[in-house]
Amino acid sequence: MHASLRSFQSIYPTLGERVYIDSSAVLVGDIHIGADASIWPLVAARGDVNHIRIGARSNIQDGTVLHVTHKNAENPEGHPLLIGDDVTVGHQAMLHGCTIENQVLVGMSSVVLDGAYIESQVLIGAGSLVPPHKRLVSGYLYVGRPVKQVRPLTEDELAWLQRSADNYVALKAQYLKEAIHE
Repeated sequence: MHASLRSFQSIYPTLGERVYIDSSAVLVGDIHIGADASIWPLVAARGDVNHIRIGARSNIQDGTVLHVTHKNAENPEGHPLLIGDDVTVGHQAMLHGCTIENQVLVGMSSVVLDGAYIESQVLIGAGSLVPPHKRLVSGYLYVGRPVKQVRPLTEDELAWLQRSADNYVALKAQYLKEAIHE
């Protein structure tokens, strides 16, 4: 596991226990990744002008871009990127200065913009756009550009949000095991 972990202004990314980061991923600056999380090929994450936090057992899939918004006089906190526990971020998603609570699935190629707030147990369909400062409430499927609330999640879908995260924890454990034997 020789991912590119780079400092910015003398701050390096920090990793919890049993984290997998693919060797092609690039992580810069003020980033913390929780235990058992996984960062897959070609992820680019820049915690340079604000911070990024990724919770335990979350997975950031191939080609995803993670970034933040500057702090300034009008917005002293800026917009950090906060990702909770057991979150699945699909391939080629773009998350920018938003907050995502726990047990969320962000579909492939979705975009979530500054100040957006995604409550726990939300499913965002592939290719969706969550506009700045939009709040997605818990328990629903959202799709479209811009997203619209489509329907409540079924019991099976709610359970699947956790299973998706669990599947990636198991997969990253296999990758870590193989890396030890290389």
